[in-house]
Amino acid sequence: MAGWHSRVFLTLSRLGKRPATPTLLVLLALLQTGCSSVFFYPDKVTYITPDRLNLEYEDIYLDTADGETLHGWWLPALTEEPAKGTVYYLHGNAQNVSAHILNVAWLPEQGYNVFAIDYRGYGQSTGAPDIEGALHDTETGLRWLAERHPENDHPLFLLGQSLGGGLGIALASEWVQRGEHPQLSGVILDGTFSGFRLIAREKLGEFWLTWPFQIPLSWSITDDYEGVDRIANIAPVPVKIIHSARDGIIPFHHGMRLYEAAEQPKDFLRTDTPHGATFVLPAYREAVLEFMEGTF
Repeated sequence: MAGWHSRVFLTLSRLGKRPATPTLLVLLALLQTGCSSVFFYPDKVTYITPDRLNLEYEDIYLDTADGETLHGWWLPALTEEPAKGTVYYLHGNAQNVSAHILNVAWLPEQGYNVFAIDYRGYGQSTGAPDIEGALHDTETGLRWLAERHPENDHPLFLLGQSLGGGLGIALASEWVQRGEHPQLSGVILDGTFSGFRLIAREKLGEFWLTWPFQIPLSWSITDDYEGVDRIANIAPVPVKIIHSARDGIIPFHHGMRLYEAAEQPKDFLRTDTPHGATFVLPAYREAVLEFMEGTF
């Protein structure tokens, strides 16, 4: 399950029980170095592999332009007929792809291929994560899919959850605006924040120790990839925004802000599950399937 985990936020939330001097040192370090790293909380643990879920899979290793190696899983559709389409999955900020694979493990049985990657620093991928690097990683994965299906012979969807949605908006908007092929058939955003800088400011404002510093610290995060500024550029590709009224990690108003900023065609699904748990419920799975099939 995706969650809003952050080394810095977790550290600062515990500093209230410690002397003031360490707190000030952490804050000064953040002010000097920036805090884009608060969006990433990777680990190297393998939680589950697709074969444990009775899925066929292939390990994929991709080299980035700046010398990192990314690991991903290719999950082919489990139907006798040709695949209905391919879903490019971008996961949330915690752990790695093996902890998130259940969010898309149901799609192969429904006739969809799935490609899921780990950003740099996650799982078997090399390097250390940051916003710019993760954005390059997501494009590296999409370009691999473009080479695998150069003729755009079936629908291609991007599904981003939480952090993956924030990265996915930036990727999809640039992909569409540049007229890249294969064309995206639809973009699905689940529990996604409306901007990197905005959500960082909100999270910093939740702790009394960091509340006075929320604005200067958030300024250290680039505002070049704010979802509300970029989501309109995904049109005319259809966008489906999913957000839970009970999301305790990314507040509901982020989903509404994204929906209001998006251009038609767009759709909004209000759900009622914890953050990152949308696809536990069959009804929400069916809503996504209907959206994808409606774009054919």
